[in-house]
Amino acid sequence: MPEVPRGAPQMSRKRGAEPGPLPEHVAERKKACWGILTSQGSWADRSPLHEAASQGRLLALRTLLAQGYHTNIVTIDHVTPLHEACLSGHVACVRALINAGANVNAATIDGVTPLYNCCTSGSVGCMELLLQNGAHTHTACTHFPSALHEACKRGHSQCVESLLSHGVDPDHEISHLGSPLYMSCLHQHTACSKILLHRGARVNFGRGADSPLHAAVRQDNADQVSVLLDYGADVNSRDSNNQRPVELAPPGGKTQQLLLTFEVSPRSLCQLCRLQIRNLLGPSRLKLLPVLPLPSLLTHYLEYT
Repeated sequence: MPEVPRGAPQMSRKRGAEPGPLPEHVAERKKACWGILTSQGSWADRSPLHEAASQGRLLALRTLLAQGYHTNIVTIDHVTPLHEACLSGHVACVRALINAGANVNAATIDGVTPLYNCCTSGSVGCMELLLQNGAHTHTACTHFPSALHEACKRGHSQCVESLLSHGVDPDHEISHLGSPLYMSCLHQHTACSKILLHRGARVNFGRGADSPLHAAVRQDNADQVSVLLDYGADVNSRDSNNQRPVELAPPGGKTQQLLLTFEVSPRSLCQLCRLQIRNLLGPSRLKLLPVLPLPSLLTHYLEYT
């Protein structure tokens, strides 16, 4: 049971006692993130500090902290006020909680961290504060939720960029989700795919036998398919049903035409060399391309800029 200071206002354990309904989009985010207890409507032991953080009421939050509320007070499913502030994207509240000693790596019973919630809300400001204060970009348990996968799923490209700039592996795999690139293709977020590929993500690394190209073709997303082909996607790869991407494309559509045209027009020697050089450098050294003694035109070509 969380510790509540003496004289502090009592918070009912019943959800009906909360001060007004949450906006629909906030409630939906919470429902998606916090597992079975929240999805069934139970916010047991939710404190006024949680409420203030969730609603961005900075003065109330500071007042409650001054009255003795513990910064890391948790609900029954281990949600902290910092989780709430990050999920709602309240930068000032996140800063205040961190300054008061909030655990930036606190995890719920489902393994959700404040960093993950930043990727749900798309708050780069909150994310940067967490990362600057020691937030871990990966959890020790591989089955726990991944912040990078969540950002790719939601299409928050700035969060993807921020995570990768802090050293997150662009090919970080979660067995039941696949690679981040596969996730961005599955949810049709081309901007996220471009960032991942630019940072060296393996273009053919998806989920099992299913490649990112298979996922993009199933969605009939020609723009996404074009980007993947430009970065070396294998049009001859086969999924778990032994089907090639072109066999999955809707007949007569732009995606099918794109694949058929590509199959009769092999990649140029320049393109093959670019792909080979990038593969040899690897993701961790691609950032060194600008310092190599190469003509700027060649550097830009290798960087896809």
